[in-house]
Amino acid sequence: MLSTHTYTVDAEAAGTRLDRWLSEQVAKLSRSRLKSLIEDGQVIASHDGKIDPKFKVSEGETYTLTLPDPEPATPEAEDIPLDVLFEDEHLIVIAKPAGMVVHPAPGAWSGTLVNALLHHCGDSLSGIGGVARPGIVHRLDKDTSGVMVVAKSEVAHTALVAQFQAHDMDRRYLAITRGAPRPLIGRIETRIDRSSSDRKKMEVVRESRQTASAEWHEPDGDGWVDRGKHAITNYTTLEGFGALDEKSGLPAAAMVECRLETGRTHQIRVHMAHIGVPVIGDPVYGKHKGIKAFGEGEAFIEATTAARSFRRQALHAYILAFEHPVTGEALSFEQPPPDDMSELIDKLRRIPTLT
Repeated sequence: MLSTHTYTVDAEAAGTRLDRWLSEQVAKLSRSRLKSLIEDGQVIASHDGKIDPKFKVSEGETYTLTLPDPEPATPEAEDIPLDVLFEDEHLIVIAKPAGMVVHPAPGAWSGTLVNALLHHCGDSLSGIGGVARPGIVHRLDKDTSGVMVVAKSEVAHTALVAQFQAHDMDRRYLAITRGAPRPLIGRIETRIDRSSSDRKKMEVVRESRQTASAEWHEPDGDGWVDRGKHAITNYTTLEGFGALDEKSGLPAAAMVECRLETGRTHQIRVHMAHIGVPVIGDPVYGKHKGIKAFGEGEAFIEATTAARSFRRQALHAYILAFEHPVTGEALSFEQPPPDDMSELIDKLRRIPTLT
């Protein structure tokens, strides 16, 4: 059962950070846990101002904390089929389907990739990378499909994390976007942080730029601001579909390859929306459903209907290449888009082109 508790700030506590003050009121919860609850909207203030862990409380203010149901201590093994692309004693590479959460979290304590891995791998995952996310070195959003690698030994976990942090892995995604990027080939380098208006969203923050080549130079002046994390996406437009209107000749949609140099939360989705070509079907960063296109006929109607009704972000991790953390062998895996994306691409290709 959910429980709520209300606390009032006294004169002595005025000026204290909200997360620190709450940790003194709720001794059974850690400060980091309270910080997460604040960011998840589980703390409501008597004033109308911004709620943030760093907010300085004032005398007389009241804060109501909602505590969610107790979390399971450890994930449980579940017999969930896995599409295994490669496996040895140190790691396993799988093709994650859209709709599967990677690790247990509020609202998804079962049916996750971790639950499936614990059943498939048995005791080999115990203690690797933490109890809540055993073996996980990177993740894909729930509704993003594609290739993932998971560590089965401590040495593999340490080495794979190091490769990710050093940007030594080749990670490429296919995104179907509303419109096509301009320029068609480019590099997006920004800082990404949690949205100031919605803690469940991410956003590009100050000092964001897009360039038309692989050359990047640090901005002049004081450089990057502290807020957010550095994020780089290199993209190449592989194919355009249909026409935006009768005059411009610009594509109504496109298939874009995105190569990650960093791995920030929702990075590709945020970056594509940032340059004006959100991923089709994205419920968070896509402002419009479907595509804006010029045309007529049955094929045109089918394509635009398919884009408008696509039920997830049209994003797929199709290439993952890295060095085996123990043997040093070069490993590379490529997976074609799943059926729903393949069907969408096929219908978009049928949109009549302007002559």
